[in-house]
Amino acid sequence: MDYPPYNITDKMLGYVSEIMEKVGEINSYMNLTKKPELRKQTRINSIHSSLAIENNPLSLKQVKDIIDGNIVIGNRNDIQEVKNAYQAYEELDNINPYSEKDLKKIHGIMTFLILDNNGKYRNHGEGVYDGDRCIFTAPSEKLVPELMGQLFDWINKEKDRVNPLILSSVFHYEFLFIHPFSDGNGRTARLWQTAILSNWKDIFGYMPIENLIKKNQPEYYQAIDTCNKLGNSNVFIEFLLKMINETIDKIVIEQNTTQETTQETTQEKIIELIKENPNITQVEMAKKLGVSRDGISYHIKVLKESKMIERVGSTKSGSWRIVKE
Repeated sequence: MDYPPYNITDKMLGYVSEIMEKVGEINSYMNLTKKPELRKQTRINSIHSSLAIENNPLSLKQVKDIIDGNIVIGNRNDIQEVKNAYQAYEELDNINPYSEKDLKKIHGIMTFLILDNNGKYRNHGEGVYDGDRCIFTAPSEKLVPELMGQLFDWINKEKDRVNPLILSSVFHYEFLFIHPFSDGNGRTARLWQTAILSNWKDIFGYMPIENLIKKNQPEYYQAIDTCNKLGNSNVFIEFLLKMINETIDKIVIEQNTTQETTQETTQEKIIELIKENPNITQVEMAKKLGVSRDGISYHIKVLKESKMIERVGSTKSGSWRIVKE
């Protein structure tokens, strides 16, 4: 496998164009350095969905409780999987997504205390089963080191030429096809795609793409099966780009809703301050509300244009009057 077999389709280009445009819009108003809680919640959602795909039965609340250090009643391995996954996701900023050594390290973390040969490639045959029926036989264990070496050679060679959205999707599929480990291949593949994307643009560290993959799990597996039969990853790439695109749409809606709510809350607080002291200045409002002077001026302008408040008298010696509530 000198080059993973795939072709750039019009559908892929369409998704990539949409995603790039939306990412630019999100970056223009999201100050990610001020959103540590959003990043933590994203990881909780990603971990819950990715483990649920692998039949981990713990609820989102239980996953959050485990990560917060609370006691959760459940199967020991299920709980350990959550702890391992959170530690693995926490390592994303410290790894090189183009390093085979780092991938083995992350798999070792992901399967700590669960898999005897964690962080090591399998030494036996592996297949995917539907009940008792084998629906996919992975390449021989003897070929795994060579195939993984070739895959990493490819992403290192192409990382500056192939858009990371496509590059990470190709890697995701090829990794699943090679099935290099005895267990934990699916969750490692999904985490590694996030690693490649967040290394490219920080915003992808705040996108729980795994959520939509979980919601579309039958289509996920169908895309893998189709590609296995066709001998290229086109359908799988298109599926993942669709999931990324829809995840961004969801984030945009949530952020817009949050912004609207924040604006309404700030304006409500300004009205309350005016009720308490009609002579209050905008500088005083900014200090009391922890908002910039420009921010207060913006909200005052909106309130005046909405006929909610008006200024009586001069700017310096006048006062505010509430017109309607």
